[in-house]
Amino acid sequence: MAFCVCAGATCACSFGMTPSVLIVTLENRVLSGGPPMATIMDFIPMKNIMPFGMCSSLANPQVAAATAAAFGVLTPMPCMPVIPAPWTPGSPTVQVAGRPALNQNSRVTCVWAGVIQITNPGNTGIFVS
Repeated sequence: MAFCVCAGATCACSFGMTPSVLIVTLENRVLSGGPPMATIMDFIPMKNIMPFGMCSSLANPQVAAATAAAFGVLTPMPCMPVIPAPWTPGSPTVQVAGRPALNQNSRVTCVWAGVIQITNPGNTGIFVS
């Protein structure tokens, strides 16, 4: 069992330098005792997932270029997540607006090799499997 994730949850990226807050819009129309519950489809950059400060992944072309310009010294650049696929695995049994609910064990991957995970689900009262 894991807690369901709702608006205001805290996320972290393995290559990001600061945490970010998950934004869940009212499209879902299901509240978790207050804020809207998230689904696996809440993965859109700059709508649902905000930047994580600075990015230190050499897979990111901006970081690679800045690092090359600094003669190989890792030079982080501003994070701009690029996320091509929904969160996985999501809840196999709980649906929100016809989509699997997002739980605190779900992960999503940025094309720059960062793994984004939930560090605080935003609620501690509702469990989903």
